[in-house]
This record gives sequence, structure tokens and C-alpha cells, in this order.
Amino acid sequence: MNHSSKPGLSFSLGSTHLTGVLRVDQIRTDTFVQLVQHWTEPKDRDAILDALDELAAVVASPAREGELDAALEQIEDVACMDTAQVEVQMPDVRRLLSELTVVARRLGRFMRRVPGQRGAA
Repeated sequence: MNHSSKPGLSFSLGSTHLTGVLRVDQIRTDTFVQLVQHWTEPKDRDAILDALDELAAVVASPAREGELDAALEQIEDVACMDTAQVEVQMPDVRRLLSELTVVARRLGRFMRRVPGQRGAA
């Protein structure tokens, strides 16, 4: 469960408490906006739809090395998409650090200590 004051930009424990979860809703929003930003141009829309059809075919077929990455890159190219990144303001950086620290402490209980590492037995 995510107890963050801003769940859309947060760190939390996974449901098994064996993983951490980073949630960044802004990336999803930006991705969709970038995907359809040229939608009004029929030529661009058709190129994007063709690339999405190719991705659907890749996802529906047995995996071949590099094929998924190539299909995703094709969509990024035809849709003129930017790198997925989010600028985080200082108050949110502090909050995220605090949330990540809680997650790291919980996950750290299950880590095997390496001899010579700080805190090792």
C-alpha cells in the first residue's frame, strides 16, 4: 500500500515486501501526449498507427532478442517522442528520499551481507 502524500510520484514497498516500487504518473501522461501530438496530420497519424501495429505484433509473438526495443524505438521516432524524464522540485526530492529510505531499510532486512561491507557480521 502506498502511504505517500503524493502517490503519483512516490516510492513504496511492493506487495511482497521484497521489492521497491517507483511510481511516476507524469511519465505516463507525457508519453500519451507526445504520442498524439502530431495526430492531426494524417500522414503522421498513419505512421504512428503502423508503428503501434508493429509493436502489437511483436508483443503477440514469441520474443526475439531486440525486437521489442526496436519496435518501441520505431514508435518513439515516428511520434517524435522525448526521453522519459521528470524534473523533481526540492520538496519532492526530500519526500522521495524519505520514502526511499523507508523502503531501503525494509528491503535491507533480506539482503545477504558481504564480508568487508559496512555493517557486515
